[in-house]
Amino acid sequence: MDFATFQLPGGYIDEGGTLHREVEVAPLSGREEEFLANKQVKGAAALVTTVLSRCVRRIGTMSPVNEVMVRNLLVADRQYLLLKVRELTFGENVQANIFCPWPDCGARVDIDFSMGDIPIRESAQKGPVYRMDLSEDAAIVDGQGLKHKEVLFRLPNGTDQEVVSPLLRDNEAKALSTLLGRCVLGVGYMKNPGDELVRMLSPLARMEIEKEMEAVAPAVDLIMGAKCPECGREFSIPFDLQDFFFGELKISVDLLYREVHYLAYHYHWGEREIMEMSREKRRRYIEVLADEIERLNNAV
Repeated sequence: MDFATFQLPGGYIDEGGTLHREVEVAPLSGREEEFLANKQVKGAAALVTTVLSRCVRRIGTMSPVNEVMVRNLLVADRQYLLLKVRELTFGENVQANIFCPWPDCGARVDIDFSMGDIPIRESAQKGPVYRMDLSEDAAIVDGQGLKHKEVLFRLPNGTDQEVVSPLLRDNEAKALSTLLGRCVLGVGYMKNPGDELVRMLSPLARMEIEKEMEAVAPAVDLIMGAKCPECGREFSIPFDLQDFFFGELKISVDLLYREVHYLAYHYHWGEREIMEMSREKRRRYIEVLADEIERLNNAV
């Protein structure tokens, strides 16, 4: 499979204001599997940008796709595309191990689900700028005692993820404040207020803005339900798609080299042409070769 076509749950709005939703996505080739498995970057968000810039061939009428375009994609659209890259590269089925979160248990729990079962919510409004009114109690009071309730904001994108991701490890509260400061474009007459605005926001105002941002944004629901076989309790746990996918790449890189060796040994192909194949195509040739070897052995 060279590529597949999908519809973004949000969409990319170009500088002219045109919305683009149709995307062409290709699976990782062997060369890209090797590159990503060995690549050292600061933060998973930057690695997602690298993956998508290599696998997304077209966004609407725009091609080729570069890292700047990928960074401008909404967070949910990036998650959705990463789901599709993983699906095209490794298949729909996901098998993973987690641990029961109850302190008196902690048993290992196997989870098995299909990428197609993950709920995707499209956004009804496409932005790029959204407007809301704060409640009377949440309104911001400026230095002159005037109240401001109108808020203009945009939704977080890949650039925001790359900026905020390093902060999450050390100070989650600071990371969330930084994100809010980047996404709120104005309150009342104050435009692009940044950190200054965040310090003025009451907890109620922040909650109302964050709630509205969540309501209008597209979403990929990565909360998985599971049941512990030991204690019998049911629980929900976030599925970290990025860590899981990049972990799969690191684990499978040794298998990749074995597949390259196997095909090169029997077909006498060069490493370059084999590494340019997708995982699915390599596996198909290996299946054909295995069937032929078995047929020859049975004929002896």
